[in-house]
Amino acid sequence: MTTATARAYPNMALVKYWGKRDAELMLPLTGSLSMTLDAYPTTTTVTLAPDATDDVFELNGAEVDGEPRRRVVAFLDLVRERSGRRERAIVRSHNEVPTAAGLASSASGFAALALAAAQVYGLSTDPASVSRLARRGSGSATRSVIDSMAVWHAGTDDESSFAERVEAPEIRMVVVVLDAGNKEISSREAMRRTIATSPYLDAWVTSTEASLTEMLDACAAGDFTRMGEITELSAMRMHAAIQACDPPIRYLAPSSIAVFEKIRALRDGGIEAYGTADAGPNVVAITRPGDAERVAEALAEYGPVRIVGPGPGAHLLDSDEDGQVAR
Repeated sequence: MTTATARAYPNMALVKYWGKRDAELMLPLTGSLSMTLDAYPTTTTVTLAPDATDDVFELNGAEVDGEPRRRVVAFLDLVRERSGRRERAIVRSHNEVPTAAGLASSASGFAALALAAAQVYGLSTDPASVSRLARRGSGSATRSVIDSMAVWHAGTDDESSFAERVEAPEIRMVVVVLDAGNKEISSREAMRRTIATSPYLDAWVTSTEASLTEMLDACAAGDFTRMGEITELSAMRMHAAIQACDPPIRYLAPSSIAVFEKIRALRDGGIEAYGTADAGPNVVAITRPGDAERVAEALAEYGPVRIVGPGPGAHLLDSDEDGQVAR
C-alpha cells in the first residue's frame, strides 16, 4: 500500500496532562483521562514518494514549513526507523479545529498521522500500538487514538505508556470558543517552563495522581457529580501551576474567568455543569446530556458554542468514503 487516509478527533482532558518526565519518549509526569470528541476532526493522507528526496507537509491546502514541518518530519523519521523503510512521504492534512488555540489540534493531528503512517509503512495498527506511536508526536494524541473516554497510563517506558478505553457515564461538552487564534506560547514551551520554574509542580503531580484514581472510581460508579468536581478542580490546579511560572504564563483570559463564573452560577441554580480549559483561553462545560441545550444557551453570550459528545477513535477511511481526500 502506497497511500492511506486516517481520521482522528481531538480530546478534552477531564484529568489533565501537563508536563513530561522524559521529553524524548514523551512520557508524562502523571496519567490522565479524557473524552474523545465527535467534532473538529483531522483527516490526514500519507502517500509514499519513493523518488522524493524530502518529505512534504501540507495543512489545509498550503505547504507548511518551520517548526510544524520539523515535528512531522521527525515523526516520519521515527516511523521509518521502526519499519526499516526509507521512502519519503507526502502528508496532506485537513484540520477542522482551530490550530494552536488550546483545543487539542495536535492530538487529532498526530493521532491521524500515526495511524496513516503506520498503515503505509507496514507497522502494527492495533489501538495500543498506534497510541504508543502517536504519543511520540504529541502527548495528548495518545488518547485521541481511543474512542469515547480514555485513560492514559503514565507508564515507565515506551511500552507501558499508552491509552485505553474506560467505561463511564455518557456526558456532553459545551465548547465556548473565545479566541480561535494561535497561542503566543506553545504548550510544549509552557510545560517546559512549568517544570523548570513553577513552585507548585510537586503538588501538581501528587494531586493529579490522586485525582486520576478518584476519577476512575467515579467513572466506574457512574457518579457524574464527582466526575464534574474533579474535572473543574484539575483544570484550576493546572492553570495555577502554569501561572506560577517565572515569568508567568496566563492562558485564561478575563472572558475565560467570566465563563467559569457563569458555569458556577448555573450550578448554583440547579443546572449541573462544570468547567474546564486546556492550555488556551477557550472554555468547555461538561454536563449531563439532558442539560446540554440549556447550558449552551446560557453560554452563547460569550462566544460561539458547540455541543459535542463522545466520538470515535482514530480510524482508517476507505477509498470510497465521503470526505477521504484531505482538502
